[in-house]
Amino acid sequence: MDVVEQSGWDGSALWRTVFRAVLPALLAAMLLMGATPARANLAGPDGGQLFANHCAGCHVNGGNIIRRGKTLRLAALERNGIHDAQRIAAIAAVGLGQMSGYGAVLGDGGPEAVADYVWQQAQLDWPRA
Repeated sequence: MDVVEQSGWDGSALWRTVFRAVLPALLAAMLLMGATPARANLAGPDGGQLFANHCAGCHVNGGNIIRRGKTLRLAALERNGIHDAQRIAAIAAVGLGQMSGYGAVLGDGGPEAVADYVWQQAQLDWPRA
């Protein structure tokens, strides 16, 4: 009979204890590492970043370098029959007049994200950072 058997200690008890202590921590770490990118995707695209990358060239601070009367300021939007973010999203996606549509460039959810950003900025009178 060896020492382990004489002491009544079962070597597998140590492994069970370690397993019970470490497994929850490992699972939590795996979930957290895997959940971070999924949460970023669920949040959707960043409208401000998309605007900066694809729209600000013509619409600096809500203006319009091509057509002065077609700015993204609230008064101009309303004067042009644009009363909500959904209409802005439609214009961003398919275009209107001289402005081409950017739906493919902005990607899934991009026109809506940009529209939400533009509408929010228009409500705040396009504050400068």
